[in-house]
Amino acid sequence: MDKIFTVRLSDDKNAVEIIDQTLLPNEIKFLRLETPEAVFEAIKELRVRGAPAIGIAAGFGMYVCAKKLSEDNFYGELNKLGNYLVSSRPTAVNLAHAVERMLSAAKGADKKLALALLYEESTKIYDEDKQMCRKISEYGLTLVKDGDGILTHCNAGALAASEYGTGLGTLLLGKEKGYNFHVFSDETRPLLQGARLTSFELNHAGIDVTLICDNAASLLMSQGKIDACFVGCDRVAANGDTANKIGTRSVAINAKFHNIPFYVFCPSSTIDFNCESGEKIVIEERGGDEIKTKFFEKPIAEAEVKCFNPAFDVTPAELITAIVTEKGICRYPYTSSLKKLFG
Repeated sequence: MDKIFTVRLSDDKNAVEIIDQTLLPNEIKFLRLETPEAVFEAIKELRVRGAPAIGIAAGFGMYVCAKKLSEDNFYGELNKLGNYLVSSRPTAVNLAHAVERMLSAAKGADKKLALALLYEESTKIYDEDKQMCRKISEYGLTLVKDGDGILTHCNAGALAASEYGTGLGTLLLGKEKGYNFHVFSDETRPLLQGARLTSFELNHAGIDVTLICDNAASLLMSQGKIDACFVGCDRVAANGDTANKIGTRSVAINAKFHNIPFYVFCPSSTIDFNCESGEKIVIEERGGDEIKTKFFEKPIAEAEVKCFNPAFDVTPAELITAIVTEKGICRYPYTSSLKKLFG
């Protein structure tokens, strides 16, 4: 996004800088995160969100916060810091993957050398994500044609990554290359990432976008207005089951019924070969206030009404037409195609 960055290391290298996505689209505000608590809170409260962006924030965050750790038990404290950050959003495998990379980079080194290695590794995580997003977007363009109607759910664009993003990257890159898409953006309850973020991104990129309620998607499919569904994801199991923002499963079921391709876009770091299937994915549950009060002037339900607010659901592999990665496109059965592509 022109002049709007998602996450980066500050020029003085003493803070992680992010755009506060909880304030979009009404306010564009950038934050400096200088402590473990600040990085944790930003990830937990979705000020920075999207699997790749969370991983980048954790990488930079570990480097910034490591500077304040003691020399005596440096690696032990670094390990505690990593575990603390991972606990902020346990479903997103990119977060744990980034932390593991940072810990591996610093292992066995004294503090001075470890800090140099942590800086190098955190910038690698960022640069690799930029390259991966570009490649994912290029592969995605082979699946669509000019004029297609695309349904999106949640946000998987530049605001969820370093550049271009995953699920929206194809649309943003396509716009640069002269493609004209019409995008229907699910509002994506309860945090409205589709309304607040996807619509914001696409509108500012000059892409034709129409915001819809989540439960209008099936009607549009029946009317022939949707040619493909694009989503990102937070974790892909070894069998191709995919965890993404709550409601993604419903989109996939509707797409299957209407014979519409359903595409999942993700970097290889999101694929968890140690997780056999979606049944093994831990589903984060969030507070009920996100349903009852967040974004509303007054509560929309009485205080004593119970809420069930899972952040994700799991889409079974057989409902996914293809998984698009930086190394190529995989198709069902994913137990073989993912293994073949990634060895």
